[in-house]
Amino acid sequence: MGESKLYIVSTPIGNLEDITLRALETLKKVDYIACEDTEHSLKLLNHYGIKKPLISYWSEKEKVRAEEIINKIKTGKTIALITDAGTPGISDPGAVVISRAIQEGIDIIPIPGPTAIITALSISGLSTEEFTFIGFLPVKQSQRKKKLLQLCRQQRTIVFYEAPHRILQSLYDMLEILGNRKVCIARELTKMFEEVLRGNLEDVILKLEESKIAGEYVIVVEGASKVQNNFEEALNEVLDLMKKGKGRKEAVKIVSELYNISKKELYEKSLKREESE
Repeated sequence: MGESKLYIVSTPIGNLEDITLRALETLKKVDYIACEDTEHSLKLLNHYGIKKPLISYWSEKEKVRAEEIINKIKTGKTIALITDAGTPGISDPGAVVISRAIQEGIDIIPIPGPTAIITALSISGLSTEEFTFIGFLPVKQSQRKKKLLQLCRQQRTIVFYEAPHRILQSLYDMLEILGNRKVCIARELTKMFEEVLRGNLEDVILKLEESKIAGEYVIVVEGASKVQNNFEEALNEVLDLMKKGKGRKEAVKIVSELYNISKKELYEKSLKREESE
């Protein structure tokens, strides 16, 4: 294995047997392994009998440890960068180290493997031709709704990550902003308690409210249809007319006739839109 290289190694998202032969070979041959959480990574490394010096680079230490990692590589050492699960830098730490390595002209070798995004998308039953990956939505509800509003006309399938303590609130916000679209929600992928829920948002929310909420979630949401996009255009027209001095009722009447859509629904959605902006 050559000198002065940084290997970006994907590790299993749950089931330890999902690691690739190439990833194992790389982890066995490098001089150091840089990991997000040493205790977590040792479960994987011990399982395969890999004993290497470890460098922890979890979020608060990433900038400082990035320099340590870069300096070791510049002295001829090889380092494998791993995260707790999946691929470093993809909604996980690692981007700072990779960016510094690029600045220093260090060879960066990707060792691909499992990722929760593609795993969930592949079993979602939704379109995989084009998709947009968002990662985690903002924690604050006002910012989360603002982000969803930016995505509501997106016709590609949309993929999110979400934490267990925010999953229901995020789904409520999606239902309000995006409408009752088809969705696939997957948790604990490749693990013992793997669970996949499919249906429209209303149905999936009901199922989730009655089940045990635990583990990290991947949410795959159907993109907007042309009809939904027409409704969004109509909604924007109503708000524009109101900004120009028209009353809500008058604006809704004009636009609903123009677009041939429900006055009641347009009126209610315009109220909700104003509240969320």
